[in-house]
Amino acid sequence: MTSIKYMQHAELIAWRKNLRRELLARRQAVPADRLHAWRLAMDRHLQYGFPGLAKGVVAFCWPIRNEYDARHLVRRLRQQGATAALPVVLAPKTPLIFREWHPGVEMALGKLDIPYPKAGAESVPDTVLLPMNGFDSEGYRLGYGGGFFDRTLESLRESKPLVIGVSFELGAIATIRPQPWDIPMDYVVTERGVYRRDAGKLEFLGVPSNVKGSSLSSPVCYADELAPGYFGEDPETPRY
Repeated sequence: MTSIKYMQHAELIAWRKNLRRELLARRQAVPADRLHAWRLAMDRHLQYGFPGLAKGVVAFCWPIRNEYDARHLVRRLRQQGATAALPVVLAPKTPLIFREWHPGVEMALGKLDIPYPKAGAESVPDTVLLPMNGFDSEGYRLGYGGGFFDRTLESLRESKPLVIGVSFELGAIATIRPQPWDIPMDYVVTERGVYRRDAGKLEFLGVPSNVKGSSLSSPVCYADELAPGYFGEDPETPRY
């Protein structure tokens, strides 16, 4: 029986690895101008659809491999009063912690060469903007295979943050073959609009800026460019 279970688990890992490779290749082939347009659309959906983001601790991930770049949105949320936080890996197969981030925080390179704050107070996020390589019709996420966020969200059950998966529509798949340890998203936001998980399925809610009752009285102003060095990079030779 143990051998059968191991074979099934090994088959699942291999299947997800191949799917992840395919989805990453698809996303990394998207031209920069299209990624920019998608990012602006997702910024609007998040700002209009979740006005409470400006009132709490928002955890996000430093973007890699053509992921949605949440840093522009986070910049505006910080201007409105939010606290931003980044995940930190302390050890393999353990939950992540979150440390406050703002421009000027000293950074180090971690797993997958993702920057994280070297020091600082630990924060408990109210909301997590969680990048996804893929997402399925039940709201489950395909990440990078390390299981860090599943363990982290499980550890935060008593103070569960709102989890918003952020991805592009090209990451939509039928199923990730969810397992007991997989934790679904509460919402998913893509360039198309906002999805909410209801009764175990993702329901498309539409484009938030067209929904009456938004707490925002006017459209958000987006700057296409930020001051060099805002994100902590060397303005002459940017690394990220």
